[in-house]
Amino acid sequence: MALSFRFWRLNLLPKPSLSHLQTTLKALKPLKQKLSPICSLPMSSSSLNPLNSHLSVSKNPTFSEPQNPTACPQDDLVVLGIETSCDDTAAAVVRGNGEILSQVVSSQADLLAQYGGVAPKMAEEAHLQVIDQVVQEALDKAKLTERNLSAIAVTIGPGLGLCLRVGVRKARKIAGSFNLPIIGVHHMEAHALVARLNERELQFPFMALLISGGHNLLILARDLGQYIQLGTTIDDAIGEAYDKTAKWLGLDLRRSGGPAIEELARQGDAKSIKFSTPMKQHKDCNFSYAGLKTQVRLAIESKNINAAIPISSASSEDRRTRADIAASFQRVAVLHLEERCERAIEWALNIEPSVKYLVVSGGVASNQYVRARLDQVVQRNSLRLVCPPPSLCTDNGVMVAWTGIENFRMGRFDPPPPADEPEDIVYDLRPRWPLGEEYADGRSEARSMKTARIHPSLTSMIQASSQQQP
Repeated sequence: MALSFRFWRLNLLPKPSLSHLQTTLKALKPLKQKLSPICSLPMSSSSLNPLNSHLSVSKNPTFSEPQNPTACPQDDLVVLGIETSCDDTAAAVVRGNGEILSQVVSSQADLLAQYGGVAPKMAEEAHLQVIDQVVQEALDKAKLTERNLSAIAVTIGPGLGLCLRVGVRKARKIAGSFNLPIIGVHHMEAHALVARLNERELQFPFMALLISGGHNLLILARDLGQYIQLGTTIDDAIGEAYDKTAKWLGLDLRRSGGPAIEELARQGDAKSIKFSTPMKQHKDCNFSYAGLKTQVRLAIESKNINAAIPISSASSEDRRTRADIAASFQRVAVLHLEERCERAIEWALNIEPSVKYLVVSGGVASNQYVRARLDQVVQRNSLRLVCPPPSLCTDNGVMVAWTGIENFRMGRFDPPPPADEPEDIVYDLRPRWPLGEEYADGRSEARSMKTARIHPSLTSMIQASSQQQP
């Protein structure tokens, strides 16, 4: 016998136990009455059953409207957001009107420098060491306690499973102890939606380019939870390419590779080394940075650059060579983004002619060179570029809390977990979780075949849930 409690987004697979089932059902019965002082919450515990296969999106797909939006004044909502998907432990408290009451981020920069990248087990241990302190500091800075919260939002995917588990366990502990609803958040949706917190004119539909160390994603956001994937990475993301190039050039990784490369590139000649632009022969919107990484590594080897010698100790000639490589790499890496965005804008306008904005978010969106180049792309296409402030581009709790607020208003959340939830419970985390359904014309013949399990996309799950509702 296997028990499965399927709610809105955060599935739990506890060990078979009749007593646990009885405890869970008892905890759910008084839920509505206990929450009524906050606002009227329609419990959307209609679960999202994973689909057996991905849906194919045509050029003009149709979507069902979300059901049972939550009627609650904006200012009455206070949500704690928790983010631990990769190498930053973050928490924030945000009001329903967009006011950021607090924001706390604990970086693992020293670990990144030590291991030359993210080591999942080390990252998990670092999260475990600081998660309680980070959450408490976020509450203290907001001058609130858990009893003042309306709900908890937490990233459940995509990301590193070991790291995701730390945040989810903490969120469920708080939610269970204080009888708070919980919202499982898609990490990439959060990167896209945080732009709406600062830019109130940003309405659906809009385009988004989400770029970070682990992701390259081009989407058309038609509505909340309704996304069309125009392009994605088939191997490595741009942030990974920045990080590896910085490591090979002997740069200080405590700031992460992106800022280090951007700073060094200002001193170099961007046309000194002729790197090839990736995927020129593929007329789609997908990305590939594995080949560019190889080109950079070979160029570094041919110049006899010793990464063991930090750039601060390099000779002036060696430093100039490294700067030229950094500048040449950055030019081609961003040119790849530009070309894909140009085509994606054309596709998006064919689907939704009313699109006016391109949101660029994610850690790499903090790069000023990237912003400047993409701003030229959108201007050529009579669109407007929207970028969150740098502090909201990198992984943060604000984007999780805000995405939780947007989904909470639509009734998309789980009821509080039991206060005595077993320690050995198994969470259905989603390390590989697509955001939207793939655009039919956007499939790439170059796509690498990955065998790891992938969850149904967020969009397909919402579609399935809407179809099941009476």
